[in-house]
Amino acid sequence: MKIALLGYGKEGQAAETYFKSHFDAEVDIFTDFTREEIAGRDFSGYDMVFRSPSVPPLLLENETSLTKYFFDHAPCEIIGVTATKGKGTTCSFIQTLLEALGEDAHLVGNIGTPAIEALDDLTPESVVVYEMSSFQLWDMKKSPRIAVVGTIEPDHLNVHKDFDDYVNAKANICRYQKPGDYIVYYSDDVGASRIAAKSPVKLDSHRLEYPFEIPEKIRKSIKLPGEHNVRNAEAAIAAVAAHKGMKVDDFMLEYEAEICKGLASFKGLPHRLEFVREVGGVKYYDDNFSTNPASTRVAVEAFPEENVVLIVGGRDKTDNEDIPEIYDVISAPNVTNVVLMGESGHEIARRYKDERFLTVESLEEAVKSASKIAAKLGRAVVLMSPSAASFDMFENVYDRGEKYQRAVSLL
Repeated sequence: MKIALLGYGKEGQAAETYFKSHFDAEVDIFTDFTREEIAGRDFSGYDMVFRSPSVPPLLLENETSLTKYFFDHAPCEIIGVTATKGKGTTCSFIQTLLEALGEDAHLVGNIGTPAIEALDDLTPESVVVYEMSSFQLWDMKKSPRIAVVGTIEPDHLNVHKDFDDYVNAKANICRYQKPGDYIVYYSDDVGASRIAAKSPVKLDSHRLEYPFEIPEKIRKSIKLPGEHNVRNAEAAIAAVAAHKGMKVDDFMLEYEAEICKGLASFKGLPHRLEFVREVGGVKYYDDNFSTNPASTRVAVEAFPEENVVLIVGGRDKTDNEDIPEIYDVISAPNVTNVVLMGESGHEIARRYKDERFLTVESLEEAVKSASKIAAKLGRAVVLMSPSAASFDMFENVYDRGEKYQRAVSLL
């Protein structure tokens, strides 16, 4: 077997290990290429050409992806989850709920664990929770039995042609569903509703909408701040109810204790509105996975009664087209001060003159400045929610988040 890997990130490395160990495959790795360069190569001598999620579909006859391969070979039920933001938290809630019910649950995909690494551990009784980005869904021809669609906002438009292309890619999560499958979607969101309309599943009992009313005991078991995390929990509850083949209300009534246990056991993902520490009455939160204004808006709204000192800025993914939207987000009444850094931070400062703004040149300076401002306010929250990508100053969002937490630890 001869295989080509286009890209060599986590998925590519996992694929190399898997195919060499299982099939003694000859694996060629291609990195540092443009789409035009790779499209001009001859791949006809390969049995399979695997593109990494960041490589757009090339429409080669032998082209595939690890997501496609996994769907073809997984022996068990797959719960697929997509959204612009919140899909990782929703997936984690689903996993903890399944585990509270005694299920053999495996969390894979965009959340950081390449799905192919889990294949050998799966049995027909297992349940896979798959976090699926638009890149992983781009050219899928199969959909999971249970598809979960959260809020959809413009994102990755530096790769997708436009918002319609982005939505169309995500719609593959439910486009190929079969009778008896389930679609769970955030009915208050236009993008999610557009995607759900692509599912052939039409029976009301198999189309589960959220938000819905949940018992106070279940609500209180959610340990993460913000109403958006209540929505994430509702999506997870609906997905697991679908897995059990039950109506949501019946599921919450029969399994209330297990639901509370599962939700309470999840304390949050790294760099997603993560509590870092409290110093002198000031609480520090790390929301470095926020790479667009929609996610920063959600983070700001999680602290409606607090004075928020916000750290914003990085590499904008829309060529600065969303700067007005970012400014609208940071103009929220609970945002008392904004520390601006990075490329987009400087662009915001150039366009808008606002006495709440302070522009800095480094993350360390941003943390120290935010700390001094917050100390004068008394009880306050310092929230780093950049609303931009990290690549202007950091290797990735994990690097940015870890350096933020390190700077906070030194205060």
